[in-house]
Amino acid sequence: QVQLVESGGGFVQAGGSLRLSCTASGRTFSGYTMGWFRQAPGKEREFVARISWSFGVISYADSVKGRFTISMDNAKSTLYLQMNTLKPEDTALYYCVADPSPSPARYDYWGRGTQVTVSS
Repeated sequence: QVQLVESGGGFVQAGGSLRLSCTASGRTFSGYTMGWFRQAPGKEREFVARISWSFGVISYADSVKGRFTISMDNAKSTLYLQMNTLKPEDTALYYCVADPSPSPARYDYWGRGTQVTVSS
């Protein structure tokens, strides 16, 4: 059974940085697409970034390009999201996701989320 466990969220001032981690377990993730979504209070869940586990193909939401970096450590089965120059509008619950498709329209596996709060 696939498990995704996020960590690294917290409270930070605008302009600061945080690094989120997602430890994946339950199977090998070769060929999977891994990524991050977020949901702010009163808003719909939105895509943040994704990466191909095997080929390293990466994409970002326009709102985070140039500020966030997604990466992974295959040996540790861990996904990361380095978030720099944080803004109050980045405040949200951040979810780690995984799917066996190379270009998923929806993701089969979700973590429980880690809260990021950015003060102005």
